[in-house]
Amino acid sequence: MRLPLALVFALFSAPALAFDPAAMTDAQRDAFRAEVRAYLLENPEVLMEAIAELEAKQYNEQVANDLKMLRDFSDEIFNDPKSWAGGNLSGDITVVEFVDYRCGYCRRAHDEVARLVQGDGNVRLVMKEFPILGEESVISSRFAIATLQLHGSDAYKAVHDALIAHRGPVDAASLDQIAASAGLIGADIRAGMASAEVSEVIAANQALAERLQISGTPTFVIYETMVRGYVPLDGMQKIVAQQRAKM
Repeated sequence: MRLPLALVFALFSAPALAFDPAAMTDAQRDAFRAEVRAYLLENPEVLMEAIAELEAKQYNEQVANDLKMLRDFSDEIFNDPKSWAGGNLSGDITVVEFVDYRCGYCRRAHDEVARLVQGDGNVRLVMKEFPILGEESVISSRFAIATLQLHGSDAYKAVHDALIAHRGPVDAASLDQIAASAGLIGADIRAGMASAEVSEVIAANQALAERLQISGTPTFVIYETMVRGYVPLDGMQKIVAQQRAKM
């Protein structure tokens, strides 16, 4: 049995309670499916419109969910005293980056984030150590955090930049070389890597990332928006301008 196309449209447009698929016979149900399939094949733009509508709905839901999370955990995100902060510390907007030193896109973003901060002049930058790509990521983050705790902000920045640029194995020799390039003694920093204070920072960042539904790097938080993944400099500049306009 083949249902007339007019009946198919009538079924779609009828009130929800009037359309009961369970009341259809198997033959009617098969015919209905065939008509719908034929219509979509003849009018694929309808399917594309439906997909676009669904994607827009999902995007809006994600934005709303992100906004709620960022507001709920704003103090932990932007004002954590144990995370490194640089740029203009009195800047009118803060960019927070969740970073992994072994992440290729973090490396790609590094110079562009630096150019954003330098070129804007009014951006505060916060780094959240978020090692998720294996043991060398964890070692690198522990070394960077220990540097911050033992030697302060400038030393951390130098070591952070060197770790991002480093391409070889992460071991005692390479860490000592990175420390030496910053005028530091690597052995002293390595001795502090296993401290409870370092572990607390990593655990706190991991817990925050879980609450914010962050699973990859780089991830940026800029005022009331979350940017998952690498964005070129011009894109970051536009996002910063958009968020400033909301403040």
